[in-house]
Amino acid sequence: MDDARPEFLTTSEVAALLRVRERKVYDLAAAGEIPCRRLIGKLLFPRADIERWLGGGAARPAPGGGAIVAGSHDPLLEWAIRESGSGLATMFDGSLDGLDQLAAGAACAAGLHVPDDSGDWNVAAAAARLGAGAALIGWARRRRGLIHHSGRAIGGIGALRGLRLARRQQTAGAALWLTAMLRAAGLADAVRWTDAVARTETEAAAMVAQGEADAAAGLEAAARPFGLTFLAVEDEAFDLAVDRRAWFDPPLQRLFAFARTPAFAAKAGALGGYDIGGLGAVRWNGP
Repeated sequence: MDDARPEFLTTSEVAALLRVRERKVYDLAAAGEIPCRRLIGKLLFPRADIERWLGGGAARPAPGGGAIVAGSHDPLLEWAIRESGSGLATMFDGSLDGLDQLAAGAACAAGLHVPDDSGDWNVAAAAARLGAGAALIGWARRRRGLIHHSGRAIGGIGALRGLRLARRQQTAGAALWLTAMLRAAGLADAVRWTDAVARTETEAAAMVAQGEADAAAGLEAAARPFGLTFLAVEDEAFDLAVDRRAWFDPPLQRLFAFARTPAFAAKAGALGGYDIGGLGAVRWNGP
């Protein structure tokens, strides 16, 4: 093997090598069918093991393929997974996708912020999509609203008429929230959307910062690093739906133990827009 090549491959590099979508690589890893490691909160693939695996060799995939947090992206959660040394990998592709990944056994937890018709968050979605053995654990309340440049006057949802908004994937809680807001304001057909899709809160804010979008549905914590203006609209509940068996395994226990430290509280305060008073509360317990 050429020593100049990287020892580990990324998910996108393995997908290109196999000529499949990245989602297929995640599925292979979750099923324990491909050699991988979970380091610094990400999936990494040892090049030597991958080459032996492709050649029909005896390299074995690493155990614990389901140690993945799927669902919605949250800046505080992403940071905590990395800093806690939990060994968890992430696969952020929207709240509803996360629930599907958890239900299929491809993830041990899923972050979500799905509004309920009752005015609550996440409980109805979890109850509808998850069967026995799942629970909903509080992570944080977050300030959600509109992100834009300071030079543009946006005083509410009604000011979005005619603007180009950052497009989110259909499985994202942010997409569900903004669609409902636009429909209620009679603006469902009165806005434009970016061609590119922002798959995380950070990517949505980056689109605004780079001028690709006039505004985005987003979090205060995502707007601050880019120096963007944030208009708060409401507080939402961001919860983790978890497999109850995985809850007692070291990865999730390490994550939540770290989330009770002063360092975690300080980071939540620095990011802005977080209330972690309900951290760890059981919001729903499946049958």
